[in-house]
Amino acid sequence: MIERVIDSRRRDLGGFEVGRVLPFPSRRMVGPFIFLDHVGPARFEPGGGIDVRPHPHIGLSTLTYLFEGEILHRDNLGYTQTIKPGEVNWMTAGKGIVHSERTEPSLRATGQAMHGMQAWVALPREEEEIDPGFWHHEEEDLPTYESGGLWARLVAGSAYGATATVKTHSPLFYVHWELQPGTVASPPADYAEAAAFVAHGQVEIDGQIINEGQMAVFAPGPRPTVKAITQATVMLLGGDPIGQRYIWWNLVSSSVDRLEQAKADWAAGRFSLPPDDNQDFIPLPNDPMPKPEPMS
Repeated sequence: MIERVIDSRRRDLGGFEVGRVLPFPSRRMVGPFIFLDHVGPARFEPGGGIDVRPHPHIGLSTLTYLFEGEILHRDNLGYTQTIKPGEVNWMTAGKGIVHSERTEPSLRATGQAMHGMQAWVALPREEEEIDPGFWHHEEEDLPTYESGGLWARLVAGSAYGATATVKTHSPLFYVHWELQPGTVASPPADYAEAAAFVAHGQVEIDGQIINEGQMAVFAPGPRPTVKAITQATVMLLGGDPIGQRYIWWNLVSSSVDRLEQAKADWAAGRFSLPPDDNQDFIPLPNDPMPKPEPMS
């Protein structure tokens, strides 16, 4: 019932590390999810913090969700929004957006813990060039459920008969589970593709132990149950496939030519910067753009 297990790979994003889960060489996407990072867990001492300078996106939506800590989002549409645990920042790049992610000065002065997830969701082909937008959702927008040793929050999409108010563009689900030791629960069975990422603790799926920092991708067919070995935080994700995509740097598209255009636009300064964060930006990578690899 498990197709493969993916180990997250550590990546330095400039002052802090993430665990890169997707894309993975043998499994590029799960449903429309084309990118998944496990942020932290980390502890920033006073004076430290996140400084992801302004950078562009096209052809996708980003979803930021935190277990602990805060991040300040700014974009070139003029939105400035702090995200806190249990909330969602959903940013749709469409034809192009620029944003930054930083630690607020007050938290930088005191230090803070940081733990969360960031996902990219590829847009359907007919919506890749829609106007960009940004939406912030607080906890009351996200349905929750509790029974026995299971607490669950529907972060985005539809699952278990509930639908979050987060604006999605294709059939998908994204669920946060908190499981007490010995608790058994079942992932959604209504979608073609699904996976479970263990952000904390250890679980057993189909007789196999899945550790913190690992993601189990489910094979087609009935979904296996998940049993918590320890107290565990699990993110369930998936949906229906949306077809082949290409990814390079922060850019996603069904067209290689569109990636080249976005690359040229960023290099030439044709993207505007966030009005409140326009003194610096991430330059285009110096390496020549390799032949993009299709993902599906």
